[in-house]
Amino acid sequence: MNTFYSLVAQPWFRPVIVTLAVLAITPLFIGYMSLVERKVLADFQARYGPMRVGPHGLLQPIADALKFLLKEDTVPAAAERPVFLLAPIFSVLAAMVGLAVLPFASHIFIADINVALLLIVAVSALSVLGIILGGWASGSHYPLLGALRSAAQLVSYEVALTLGLLATVTVSGTLSLRGTVEAQLTQRIWFLFSNFGAMLLPFLVFVLASVVETNRSPFDLPEAESELVGGYHTEFSGFRFALYMLAEWANILVLSAVAVTIFLGGWLRPFPNIAWLAFPLDAIFPLLTCWFIAVYCVRLVKRSFFAGEKILMFSIAAVFFVAGAIFLIPALRAEVSALFWFFFKLSLFVYVMIWLRATLPRVRYDHLMKLGWKWLIPVGIFGVAANAVLGML
Repeated sequence: MNTFYSLVAQPWFRPVIVTLAVLAITPLFIGYMSLVERKVLADFQARYGPMRVGPHGLLQPIADALKFLLKEDTVPAAAERPVFLLAPIFSVLAAMVGLAVLPFASHIFIADINVALLLIVAVSALSVLGIILGGWASGSHYPLLGALRSAAQLVSYEVALTLGLLATVTVSGTLSLRGTVEAQLTQRIWFLFSNFGAMLLPFLVFVLASVVETNRSPFDLPEAESELVGGYHTEFSGFRFALYMLAEWANILVLSAVAVTIFLGGWLRPFPNIAWLAFPLDAIFPLLTCWFIAVYCVRLVKRSFFAGEKILMFSIAAVFFVAGAIFLIPALRAEVSALFWFFFKLSLFVYVMIWLRATLPRVRYDHLMKLGWKWLIPVGIFGVAANAVLGML
């Protein structure tokens, strides 16, 4: 027992445990976020979405993963083989590095460095290089065009993305993501509403630049199927194609988590400085949310025809019932509620990205360039200057 406590007390123990948890959970989380996207898009289009694999399609991500693993991994004869094989891996590694500096709760993080925002900007630029290398190494015209479009988007919107982040530094006075959340707690306001609402402008610039940086609709020009037959990943198949999808979603999660952290208080609940709201928002609201999902799963059992599906739905309902009860335990409530609020805000942010995909048509390429250079960059510079001036008042 003493050996166990001495091991837990080691400074490297918590980062290692969080790292292993992130590496284990992130692929599964991304797989189910893709299922959520398909379900939400189906809801927008008045159809069911995936329903065949498991009850209401809940096992579809597992089936997709098995399909990618079992498909043939082809390499074109004209491809630059070493670069072609390494490009998807490079994209995934660059995307996953951004998770290392994200604070999920006050004491749940891998690394708290004082230049975390700079690292996020650098990593978001590096992740696009995997797309460029993959398109160039494919030995085909369409992937090459997709890679060139990706390079142009990187140059155009990386500046706007950085300007959106820079505005928050004028308010927080730190480049540390954990320090930014603590500054919002100290100043008693989420930075989205600080400086008399002027931070709304950098927030919109950052959100729009994030959608472009992650190649999401309506700005998915590097993989425009109607123009490029799939774009930069046309020649990739099987597991390497899945790596590109994993990298894209990892970038979405990183940039969404950064937006939640620096603009929406990170793991802080709404009104964190009002003491009498602690129990309703840290215990009751998360408990009701989990139990609502559990009751919904129980109701879905009535629509299931197979015993295995009913057992699975009852098991999911039991998990959410237990998860809701955890919020009533005072010793665990602080960290668990912090995780709940962080992922609750993150889910809302990702839902907005899916909503944009379901609503807006793909923009024209010249409109994409004009939006970046003629609008977002000037607006971003104005947002930084305005918040710097208002911050002195």
